[in-house]
Amino acid sequence: MLKFLSKRKLNIICSVASVALTAIIWIIVYCSVKNDYLIPSLTDTFKSLFGCIASGTFWNAFLNTLGRTAIAFTISFVLAICLAALSVTSKAFAALLRPFMAFLRTLPTLAVILILLIWTNPKVAPVVVTTLVLFPMLYTQIVAAFVGVDGELIEMANVFGLGKYTKLFKIYLPAVAPNTLAQVGADFSFGLKIMISAEVLANTYRSLGGLMQSARLYAEMPRLAALTIAAVIAGLFIEIAFSQFERLTFKWSKKEGRND
Repeated sequence: MLKFLSKRKLNIICSVASVALTAIIWIIVYCSVKNDYLIPSLTDTFKSLFGCIASGTFWNAFLNTLGRTAIAFTISFVLAICLAALSVTSKAFAALLRPFMAFLRTLPTLAVILILLIWTNPKVAPVVVTTLVLFPMLYTQIVAAFVGVDGELIEMANVFGLGKYTKLFKIYLPAVAPNTLAQVGADFSFGLKIMISAEVLANTYRSLGGLMQSARLYAEMPRLAALTIAAVIAGLFIEIAFSQFERLTFKWSKKEGRND
C-alpha cells in the first residue's frame, strides 16, 4: 500500500505516527512514574504551552533568542563561505586554516561560556558561543560542496583559460548553492538549539533559555516542558521555511549553467 502513496503523503503519515508514538510513550512514562515534579502530564504541559503562546513575555523572549541566533548564524555563514572560497582557490591557505578549524571543533562549550561570562555579559556570550560552534561546521560543509563540484567543468574552465574569480562565480557558487542552502534550515535550527542551551547556562535575561532556567529553578515542570516543545516546533518551522530556498537556488544554478 505504501508504494501507492506519494512521497509527501508518506512523510506526513510518518510524521503524525511519530508524534502519536511520542505522546503514547510520554503517557506511559507519566503513569509509571506518577510524579509531576519529574514528568508532567500532557494536559498540564499543553495548557502551559498555550499559556506561553498567549503571553507577551514569551514572544519577547523568543524574538530575542531568534535574533541572537540570526546574528550568530549570519556571521558564521559569511565567514565560512568567504574562507571556504579562499581555501578552494589556495591550497596553502586551506592548509593554514585546517588546524584552526580543528581547534574550534574541539572547544568545550561549557568552559567557553564560563570564560565569556567573565569577559562579556549573558547577552553576548551565547552569540559568541553559537558562532564558534556553527562556523567550523558550516566551513566544513561548504568546502565539501566546493570539492564535490564536477571535475570536468573545472577542466573545461582551465582549458578556456578562465580566471579564479570567474570560475568561482560562474561554476563553483552556482554548483554548490542548492546543496549548501538546502542545509541552511537544519544548520540554523541547530544554531537555535545551541543558542538556547547557552542562554540556559548564562541565565540570559528575556530569552527562551532564561525562561527555561527560571522554570527549572521554580520546579515548574509543565512550563519547562512547554518551552522545550515550543523550541522544537520553532526549529521545525525554520527548517521547512528554509527548504524553499533550495528550489530558488536550483533554478539559479540551472540558469547559470544555460548562460555558460
